[in-house]
Parts: sequence; structure tokens; C-alpha cells
Amino acid sequence: MSAAKVDANKDIEKLSFEEALAQLEKIVGQLESGEAPLETSIELYERGTALKAHCEARLKAAEAKVEKITLSASGEPAGTSPLDID
Repeated sequence: MSAAKVDANKDIEKLSFEEALAQLEKIVGQLESGEAPLETSIELYERGTALKAHCEARLKAAEAKVEKITLSASGEPAGTSPLDID
């Protein structure tokens, strides 16, 4: 990937999950339309790949933060423990 393309995708790191997902959905729509020239389609695909990776990383980070409520023997909330997602 050229330095210009890396710089063009550097802004992705600053996007929220929702912003990145919205951009990814827009790119998918553009690619599905088939109206973009080949070079533009390649650039869109590369950005879409970077956006997808960013969204996956944001989701993984969010999952790591999720905790489940633990209950005592009497059924009362007793605290939290990390969510076991495996």
C-alpha cells in the first residue's frame, strides 16, 4: 500500500464504531452499484477493508469491557465478573 493510501486511511483510527460502520455501509452501496471506475472501486475496497478491521477491533474492545452480574446463593447481586465470550 502506498504512503498516500496509508495516510488516507489514517483518519479511520479516530472514528467511532458508528461512524466507521456508516462509512462502510456507504462504500458497500457504491461497490454494489457497479458504477465506480475500476481504480475507484479498488480504493473503495481498500478503505472498506480498513473500516471493517476498525469496526472489528472496536467490537472486541467493547466485549472485553462487558461484565456479567454475579449472584449470591440467595439470588442477590454480589458483584461482577468478566464476560466469558469463548
